[in-house]
Amino acid sequence: MKPGYAKVSIPSGESYLKIRQTLRDRTLHTVCEEARCPNIAECWGSGTATFMILGSNCFRGCRFCSVPHGKTQAVDPEEPEKILESSKLMDLKYVVITSVDRDDLPDQGAEHFAKTIRKVKGAGIMVEVLIPDFRGRMSLIQKIVDEEPAVLAHNVETVRRLTPSIRDRRAGYDQSLSLLKFVKSSNPGQITKSSIMLGLGETDEEVLSTLRDLRDAGVDIVTLGQYLRPSVKQIEVTEYCSVDRFREFESMGYRMGFSYVASGPLVRTSYRAAEAWALRRFEDAGS
Repeated sequence: MKPGYAKVSIPSGESYLKIRQTLRDRTLHTVCEEARCPNIAECWGSGTATFMILGSNCFRGCRFCSVPHGKTQAVDPEEPEKILESSKLMDLKYVVITSVDRDDLPDQGAEHFAKTIRKVKGAGIMVEVLIPDFRGRMSLIQKIVDEEPAVLAHNVETVRRLTPSIRDRRAGYDQSLSLLKFVKSSNPGQITKSSIMLGLGETDEEVLSTLRDLRDAGVDIVTLGQYLRPSVKQIEVTEYCSVDRFREFESMGYRMGFSYVASGPLVRTSYRAAEAWALRRFEDAGS
Protein backbone atom coordinates (compact mmCIF):
# COMPACT_ATOMS: atom_id res chain seq x y z
CA MET A 1 0.00 0.00 0.00
CA LYS A 2 1.26 3.46 -0.86
CA PRO A 3 1.99 5.77 2.08
CA GLY A 4 0.01 8.97 2.46
CA TYR A 5 2.76 11.15 1.04
CA ALA A 6 2.53 9.32 -2.31
CA LYS A 7 -1.00 10.63 -2.82
CA VAL A 8 -0.41 14.08 -4.27
CA SER A 9 -2.98 16.82 -4.76
CA ILE A 10 -4.64 17.50 -8.11
CA PRO A 11 -3.45 20.80 -9.65
CA SER A 12 -6.01 23.60 -9.43
CA GLY A 13 -6.40 27.25 -8.48
CA GLU A 14 -6.18 30.60 -10.23
CA SER A 15 -2.37 30.88 -10.10
CA TYR A 16 -1.91 27.36 -11.46
CA LEU A 17 -4.32 27.97 -14.33
CA LYS A 18 -2.71 31.31 -15.18
CA ILE A 19 0.75 29.76 -15.37
CA ARG A 20 -0.49 26.87 -17.48
CA GLN A 21 -2.14 29.23 -19.96
CA THR A 22 0.93 31.48 -20.10
CA LEU A 23 3.06 28.48 -21.01
CA ARG A 24 0.55 27.21 -23.58
CA ASP A 25 0.39 30.61 -25.29
CA ARG A 26 4.16 30.55 -25.85
CA THR A 27 4.52 26.82 -26.56
CA LEU A 28 6.83 26.46 -23.58
CA HIS A 29 7.48 23.31 -21.58
CA THR A 30 8.10 22.72 -17.89
CA VAL A 31 9.70 19.76 -16.18
CA CYS A 32 6.85 20.14 -13.70
CA GLU A 33 4.43 18.75 -16.28
CA GLU A 34 6.66 16.58 -18.45
CA ALA A 35 8.18 14.72 -15.48
CA ARG A 36 4.84 14.63 -13.63
CA CYS A 37 6.33 16.25 -10.55
CA PRO A 38 4.29 15.63 -7.37
CA ASN A 39 4.85 19.23 -6.26
CA ILE A 40 3.28 20.91 -9.28
CA ALA A 41 0.17 21.98 -7.34
CA GLU A 42 2.23 23.61 -4.58
CA CYS A 43 4.85 25.23 -6.80
CA TRP A 44 2.49 26.52 -9.49
CA GLY A 45 0.01 27.54 -6.84
CA SER A 46 2.68 29.79 -5.32
CA GLY A 47 3.65 31.21 -8.73
CA THR A 48 6.90 29.36 -9.48
CA ALA A 49 7.90 26.98 -12.27
CA THR A 50 10.89 25.19 -13.76
CA PHE A 51 11.22 25.82 -17.49
CA MET A 52 12.41 23.01 -19.74
CA ILE A 53 14.15 24.15 -22.91
CA LEU A 54 15.28 22.48 -26.16
CA GLY A 55 11.95 20.77 -26.76
CA SER A 56 9.73 18.33 -24.91
CA ASN A 57 11.30 15.09 -26.22
CA CYS A 58 14.54 13.78 -24.75
CA PHE A 59 17.15 12.05 -26.90
CA ARG A 60 17.81 9.60 -24.06
CA GLY A 61 15.57 7.18 -22.22
CA CYS A 62 16.25 6.81 -18.50
CA ARG A 63 14.04 4.13 -16.94
CA PHE A 64 12.73 6.34 -14.13
CA CYS A 65 11.76 9.36 -16.23
CA SER A 66 8.40 10.11 -17.86
CA VAL A 67 9.70 12.85 -20.17
CA PRO A 68 8.93 11.63 -23.72
CA HIS A 69 11.93 10.37 -25.66
CA GLY A 70 12.56 9.54 -29.27
CA LYS A 71 12.26 11.98 -32.17
CA THR A 72 13.41 15.42 -31.02
CA GLN A 73 12.07 18.78 -32.18
CA ALA A 74 13.78 21.69 -33.89
CA VAL A 75 15.20 24.22 -31.44
CA ASP A 76 13.06 27.34 -31.15
CA PRO A 77 15.37 30.37 -31.53
CA GLU A 78 12.74 32.55 -29.83
CA GLU A 79 12.62 30.35 -26.73
CA PRO A 80 14.95 32.50 -24.57
CA GLU A 81 12.77 35.57 -25.20
CA LYS A 82 9.58 33.59 -24.56
CA ILE A 83 10.90 32.38 -21.22
CA LEU A 84 11.86 35.93 -20.25
CA GLU A 85 8.39 37.21 -21.20
CA SER A 86 6.71 34.43 -19.24
CA SER A 87 8.92 35.03 -16.21
CA LYS A 88 7.92 38.68 -16.20
CA LEU A 89 4.23 37.86 -16.54
CA MET A 90 4.52 35.46 -13.60
CA ASP A 91 6.48 38.11 -11.67
CA LEU A 92 9.25 35.61 -10.93
CA LYS A 93 12.38 36.74 -9.12
CA TYR A 94 14.07 33.33 -9.22
CA VAL A 95 13.81 31.09 -12.29
CA VAL A 96 14.94 27.48 -12.71
CA ILE A 97 15.91 26.36 -16.21
CA THR A 98 16.52 22.77 -17.21
CA SER A 99 16.49 20.85 -20.48
CA VAL A 100 16.10 17.53 -22.16
CA ASP A 101 19.24 15.77 -23.40
CA ARG A 102 20.02 16.77 -26.99
CA ASP A 103 22.90 14.49 -27.97
CA ASP A 104 21.65 14.87 -31.55
CA LEU A 105 22.81 18.51 -31.76
CA PRO A 106 26.44 19.39 -32.59
CA ASP A 107 26.87 21.27 -29.29
CA GLN A 108 24.10 19.32 -27.51
CA GLY A 109 22.24 22.59 -27.01
CA ALA A 110 24.91 24.24 -24.85
CA GLU A 111 24.87 27.60 -26.65
CA HIS A 112 21.06 27.77 -26.59
CA PHE A 113 21.18 27.00 -22.86
CA ALA A 114 23.72 29.79 -22.35
CA LYS A 115 21.63 32.26 -24.38
CA THR A 116 18.58 31.50 -22.28
CA ILE A 117 20.47 32.10 -19.03
CA ARG A 118 21.92 35.31 -20.42
CA LYS A 119 18.53 36.60 -21.55
CA VAL A 120 16.78 35.97 -18.22
CA LYS A 121 19.70 37.17 -16.08
CA GLY A 122 19.92 40.32 -18.18
CA ALA A 123 16.50 41.32 -16.90
CA GLY A 124 17.65 41.14 -13.30
CA ILE A 125 16.06 37.77 -12.59
CA MET A 126 18.09 35.19 -10.71
CA VAL A 127 18.64 31.93 -12.56
CA GLU A 128 19.29 28.40 -11.34
CA VAL A 129 20.07 25.72 -13.91
CA LEU A 130 19.72 21.94 -13.88
CA ILE A 131 21.91 20.73 -16.71
CA PRO A 132 22.44 17.44 -18.54
CA ASP A 133 25.93 15.91 -18.67
CA PHE A 134 26.73 17.00 -22.26
CA ARG A 135 28.40 13.59 -22.64
CA GLY A 136 31.23 14.80 -20.42
CA ARG A 137 32.45 17.43 -22.91
CA MET A 138 33.87 20.02 -20.53
CA SER A 139 34.13 22.70 -23.22
CA LEU A 140 30.33 22.63 -23.51
CA ILE A 141 29.83 22.64 -19.75
CA GLN A 142 32.16 25.65 -19.58
CA LYS A 143 29.66 27.61 -21.69
CA ILE A 144 27.14 27.22 -18.86
CA VAL A 145 29.67 27.95 -16.13
CA ASP A 146 30.68 31.17 -17.90
CA GLU A 147 27.12 32.51 -17.48
CA GLU A 148 27.49 32.27 -13.67
CA PRO A 149 24.01 31.07 -12.66
CA ALA A 150 23.04 31.44 -9.01
CA VAL A 151 23.09 27.65 -8.67
CA LEU A 152 24.32 25.01 -11.11
CA ALA A 153 22.71 21.62 -10.56
CA HIS A 154 23.38 18.26 -12.14
CA ASN A 155 21.82 15.09 -10.78
CA VAL A 156 23.70 11.90 -10.04
CA GLU A 157 20.17 10.42 -9.64
CA THR A 158 21.05 7.15 -7.87
CA VAL A 159 23.88 5.15 -6.32
CA ARG A 160 26.76 3.77 -8.37
CA ARG A 161 25.52 0.14 -8.41
CA LEU A 162 22.08 1.03 -9.73
CA THR A 163 23.18 3.60 -12.31
CA PRO A 164 23.41 1.19 -15.29
CA SER A 165 19.90 -0.17 -14.66
CA ILE A 166 18.25 3.19 -13.90
CA ARG A 167 19.86 5.77 -16.14
CA ASP A 168 20.39 5.79 -19.92
CA ARG A 169 23.52 3.94 -21.02
CA ARG A 170 25.05 7.20 -22.23
CA ALA A 171 24.94 8.60 -18.70
CA GLY A 172 27.33 7.51 -15.97
CA TYR A 173 27.96 7.87 -12.27
CA ASP A 174 31.59 8.91 -12.69
CA GLN A 175 30.73 11.14 -15.64
CA SER A 176 28.31 13.07 -13.43
CA LEU A 177 30.86 13.37 -10.63
CA SER A 178 33.49 14.58 -13.10
CA LEU A 179 31.09 17.27 -14.33
CA LEU A 180 30.44 18.53 -10.82
CA LYS A 181 34.16 18.52 -9.99
CA PHE A 182 34.93 20.42 -13.19
CA VAL A 183 32.36 23.12 -12.42
CA LYS A 184 33.86 23.70 -8.99
CA SER A 185 37.42 23.76 -10.28
CA SER A 186 36.46 26.15 -13.09
CA ASN A 187 34.65 28.51 -10.72
CA PRO A 188 35.23 27.78 -7.02
CA GLY A 189 32.55 30.30 -6.08
CA GLN A 190 29.84 28.56 -8.09
CA ILE A 191 27.16 27.00 -5.88
CA THR A 192 26.52 23.43 -7.05
CA LYS A 193 23.68 21.03 -6.34
CA SER A 194 22.82 17.39 -6.97
CA SER A 195 19.97 15.01 -6.20
CA ILE A 196 19.46 11.36 -5.23
CA MET A 197 16.29 9.30 -5.58
CA LEU A 198 15.49 6.72 -2.89
CA GLY A 199 13.28 3.67 -3.15
CA LEU A 200 15.04 1.95 -6.04
CA GLY A 201 16.74 -0.77 -4.02
CA GLU A 202 19.73 1.17 -2.69
CA THR A 203 21.19 0.41 0.73
CA ASP A 204 21.82 3.01 3.42
CA GLU A 205 25.58 2.57 3.04
CA GLU A 206 25.33 3.12 -0.71
CA VAL A 207 23.44 6.36 -0.14
CA LEU A 208 26.04 7.53 2.36
CA SER A 209 28.80 6.60 -0.07
CA THR A 210 27.08 8.65 -2.78
CA LEU A 211 26.76 11.61 -0.42
CA ARG A 212 30.48 11.36 0.34
CA ASP A 213 31.29 11.24 -3.37
CA LEU A 214 29.19 14.35 -3.99
CA ARG A 215 30.77 16.19 -1.11
CA ASP A 216 34.25 15.23 -2.38
CA ALA A 217 33.21 16.70 -5.73
CA GLY A 218 32.57 20.00 -3.95
CA VAL A 219 28.77 19.89 -4.13
CA ASP A 220 27.18 22.47 -1.81
CA ILE A 221 23.48 21.54 -1.86
CA VAL A 222 22.01 18.06 -1.99
CA THR A 223 18.41 16.89 -2.19
CA LEU A 224 17.02 13.43 -1.49
CA GLY A 225 13.49 12.36 -2.43
CA GLN A 226 11.32 9.30 -2.85
CA TYR A 227 11.10 7.86 -6.35
CA LEU A 228 7.45 7.78 -7.37
CA ARG A 229 6.67 5.78 -10.49
CA PRO A 230 5.14 8.25 -12.99
CA SER A 231 3.36 5.53 -14.99
CA VAL A 232 3.49 1.81 -15.75
CA LYS A 233 6.10 2.55 -18.44
CA GLN A 234 8.76 3.41 -15.86
CA ILE A 235 10.67 1.17 -13.46
CA GLU A 236 8.75 0.03 -10.40
CA VAL A 237 9.26 1.38 -6.89
CA THR A 238 11.23 -1.09 -4.78
CA GLU A 239 10.51 0.55 -1.43
CA TYR A 240 8.58 3.47 0.00
CA CYS A 241 11.03 4.94 2.49
CA SER A 242 10.02 6.18 5.91
CA VAL A 243 10.17 9.84 6.85
CA ASP A 244 12.66 8.86 9.57
CA ARG A 245 15.02 7.48 6.93
CA PHE A 246 14.97 10.80 5.11
CA ARG A 247 15.60 12.67 8.34
CA GLU A 248 18.61 10.50 9.09
CA PHE A 249 20.15 11.21 5.70
CA GLU A 250 19.50 14.91 6.20
CA SER A 251 21.39 14.78 9.49
CA MET A 252 24.25 12.82 7.95
CA GLY A 253 24.44 15.23 5.02
CA TYR A 254 24.94 18.19 7.31
CA ARG A 255 27.59 16.29 9.25
CA MET A 256 29.46 15.71 5.98
CA GLY A 257 29.58 19.45 5.37
CA PHE A 258 26.85 20.19 2.84
CA SER A 259 25.65 23.78 3.17
CA TYR A 260 22.01 22.84 2.60
CA VAL A 261 20.29 19.45 2.67
CA ALA A 262 16.67 18.91 1.63
CA SER A 263 15.56 15.35 2.38
CA GLY A 264 11.95 14.18 2.32
CA PRO A 265 9.55 12.00 0.34
CA LEU A 266 8.38 14.71 -2.06
CA VAL A 267 11.63 16.66 -2.28
CA ARG A 268 12.89 17.17 -5.84
CA THR A 269 15.92 19.01 -7.23
CA SER A 270 14.14 22.29 -7.85
CA TYR A 271 11.69 22.13 -4.96
CA ARG A 272 11.84 25.44 -3.06
CA ALA A 273 14.98 26.26 -5.04
CA ALA A 274 15.02 29.94 -4.08
CA GLU A 275 14.75 29.01 -0.41
CA ALA A 276 17.72 26.66 -0.69
CA TRP A 277 19.78 29.36 -2.39
CA ALA A 278 18.83 31.99 0.19
CA LEU A 279 19.69 29.77 3.14
CA ARG A 280 22.95 28.72 1.52
CA ARG A 281 23.95 32.35 0.99
CA PHE A 282 22.90 33.22 4.55
CA GLU A 283 25.16 30.49 5.89
CA ASP A 284 28.03 31.79 3.77
CA ALA A 285 27.59 35.30 5.17
CA GLY A 286 27.56 34.00 8.71
CA SER A 287 30.57 31.72 8.39
